[in-house]
Amino acid sequence: MSLRRKLLLVALCTLALPIAGWLYVRQMEALLRDGQAQALLASAGAVARSLVVTGAVPPASGRSWYVQPAPGPITVDGYGDDWAPLTPWSQSLGQHGKLLLTEDGDGLYLYAVVRDIQRTRADADDANALAADHLILTLGNATGQRRYLLTSAAPGPLVAQPLDPTVDGLPDLLAAQWQEDGSGYQVELRLPRSLHLRVLGVGVYDAAAGGDRMASDTRGLLSYSDKLSGELAQLVPDRVQARVLAPQGWLLARTGRLNSAPGADGQPGWFASLVYRSLLATRLEDASPWSQDVPRLDTPEVSQAGAGKPVAVWRSGEERGSVVLAAAVPLERAGKVDGVLLLEQASRTVPLLANRALFGLLLTSFGVLLVAGGILLAFATRLSLRLGRLRNAAERAQLNDGRLDGLFEQGRFPMTDAPDEIGDLARSFERLFEVVDGYTDYLRTLASKLSHELNTPLAIVKSSLDNLEHAALPAEAQPYLARARDGVARLGALVRAMSESSRMERSITAAEPEDVDLRDVVRGCADAYRALIGTRRLDCVLPDTPLRLHCAPELIAQALDKLLDNALSFTPEHGWLRLSLSAATDGAEIELANQGPLLPEAMQGRLFDSLVSLRDKATPGDAPHLGLGLYVVRLVAERHGGIASARNLDDGSGVAFSLRLRGMPRQRLSG
Repeated sequence: MSLRRKLLLVALCTLALPIAGWLYVRQMEALLRDGQAQALLASAGAVARSLVVTGAVPPASGRSWYVQPAPGPITVDGYGDDWAPLTPWSQSLGQHGKLLLTEDGDGLYLYAVVRDIQRTRADADDANALAADHLILTLGNATGQRRYLLTSAAPGPLVAQPLDPTVDGLPDLLAAQWQEDGSGYQVELRLPRSLHLRVLGVGVYDAAAGGDRMASDTRGLLSYSDKLSGELAQLVPDRVQARVLAPQGWLLARTGRLNSAPGADGQPGWFASLVYRSLLATRLEDASPWSQDVPRLDTPEVSQAGAGKPVAVWRSGEERGSVVLAAAVPLERAGKVDGVLLLEQASRTVPLLANRALFGLLLTSFGVLLVAGGILLAFATRLSLRLGRLRNAAERAQLNDGRLDGLFEQGRFPMTDAPDEIGDLARSFERLFEVVDGYTDYLRTLASKLSHELNTPLAIVKSSLDNLEHAALPAEAQPYLARARDGVARLGALVRAMSESSRMERSITAAEPEDVDLRDVVRGCADAYRALIGTRRLDCVLPDTPLRLHCAPELIAQALDKLLDNALSFTPEHGWLRLSLSAATDGAEIELANQGPLLPEAMQGRLFDSLVSLRDKATPGDAPHLGLGLYVVRLVAERHGGIASARNLDDGSGVAFSLRLRGMPRQRLSG
C-alpha cells in the first residue's frame, strides 16, 4: 500500500468525530423526545381531569354497540352496497356474523349479516317460527325493553313480530328487508329517532346448531357526540388533535386536525424528516392504525390507557416523512375508566433541533475531514514525490556505475539541504555514493594503472632473464629459467590485455555513429563466426524488413565478438548457438543464445561488471581471465542508450545474452 493511501486511511480516523457527535445528538434527541412526551402527557392529564369534573363524558356501561355516522343516504333494501364504507369497522355477532349500525337525520339503521349455510326457513307468523333461523331484536328506552322476532321464508320485505307486551314509546311492528345468498342471509331495517333508544340487543338463532331461541346480546349505544367535541375544543391546546375514545377504542369526540405535511406549520421538509428518521429517531410506530378518520383505534397504547395506564408513543405521520407524538390517558371517575383521551401533536421541535444539530455536526465534520484529508493528502503527495526523487536518483546512480559526476543538479544528491529526516537520508545516500564513486573510479582505472606500473618491472625481469641465458648455468637450472620466461610472457599478455581494455573504453567513447541496417551487421558477423566455431551449429534469425538504427556498427560487431568468445568457452563441441535480431519498442534487440551450463542466480546481475568472470572456474586456461569482455559489451550497450543483460533459457538448455539498443544521439551541426 502506498504512503498516500496509508495517510488517507489515517485521515479517515477523523470520522470518529462525526460518529461521536452522532451518538451525542441521538442522546440529546432521546432526552428532547422524552421531555416533549412528558409535557404532552401532562397536558392530556389536565384536559382529562377537566372533562371528568364537568361530566362531559358519559359513564361507561360495559359493552356497547357503536353507531357510526352515515357515510351517505341509506336505502333499506337488504343489500350491503350502502354499507361498504363502514364494513371495516363492523361489530361481531359472535360466531354467527357481524352487525353494522349507523344514523343520520332520519333515524338509526341496522344491518346484520349472518353466516348460515344450512337454512331452516319460516315466516314470522308461522307457529314454528322460533324453530327456524331467525333474529331476536331487543329495543330499550327509558320505559323498558321489548323483543321482536325477525324471520322470513323467502327474500324480501318482512314485518317483525313483537314477543313482549307493549312498552311505551316502542312500536308494535317493525318493517325490515330480508335477503339471502349462498353463505347466509342479511337483515336491514330503520328505527325512527323518536324511539330514543338507550339499549339495543341482537340475537341470532341457527336452527342447525340449536341454542337459546329467545336470547339476544343487549348493549348500550355509543355514538359520536358533537356536544362533547365542542367542549373538547375549548380545552385542547393549539395545533393539537384530541380524540375521546370509549374504553374499547370507539370514537366519541374529536377536535382539531394534524397538519403534518412537510414544510407546513414549521414542519421539517420530507428530506430532513427522512434524515431524522433514518439517523436519529428510534423505531416509530406505523401510522395506519392511527388514521384521523377511523371510528375506532385498536392500538396497544389505547388498550393500556383503557386499563388505566397513561402512555405516550412516537409514530409516523400520515404524510411522508412526518413524525407525530401521541399521548393517551384514561378518563377515570371513582376508580373506573369511562374512556380514553388521546392527544396527538405533529412534532416540530425535536426533528428541527435534531436535524439542525445533525446537519451542523455533519457539515463541521465534513469540513474538518476535507481539511484534514487534504492536508494529509498534500503531505503524503509531497513526501511521496520527495521519496520518488531519492529513488530515481539512486536508480540513476546504479545504472551509471555509482558515478555522481554530472548525474545530479550542481553535482549534489537531491534534497541534501533539507533539514528533516528525508534530508538526513539524502545526505547518507550522498556519502554512500561518494564512496561508491571513488571505489568505482578506482576499479575503472585499475587496469590502465596496473598495465603502466607493471611494464617497468616486467622489462627488468625480462632483461634479467635474457642476461641469465648468456651466463654459465648448471643444467638443472635450465627448466626453472624456462618456467620463469613462460610466466613473464603470460604476465606481459595480461598487461597488454588491460591496456587494450583501456584503449577500448576510449575508442567506444569516441566512436562516430551512422545510420545502418542492423540486419547487414548481424548477418556479416554470423557469416564470419561460422568459420570459427568448429563443429558447433550457429543459427541466425533476422527480421523480414530492414531494421535501421543510428549507431556505431564497428562497436556492435566488437560487442558481438566478445559475446561469441564468451559463448564458445561454455558451448560443447557439438552444441548450438543462435544469433537473433528483433525490433523493440524503442530500438532493437540482439540476442546470442548458446547451449551450456546455466548461470548462477547470484551472478546474473554482475556478469557485465569489470573484473568479474566465471571462466576461471568453468574452463581453466593457461592465463587467468580478467572478465573484461562482457564489461566492454556493457559499455557498448550503454553507448547506444541501452542495456546488456543475461538470462537462463526457459527450457534450461543454456543461456542467452542480449543487447537492447536505442541508438546513439545525433550530433547537432553548428551553424
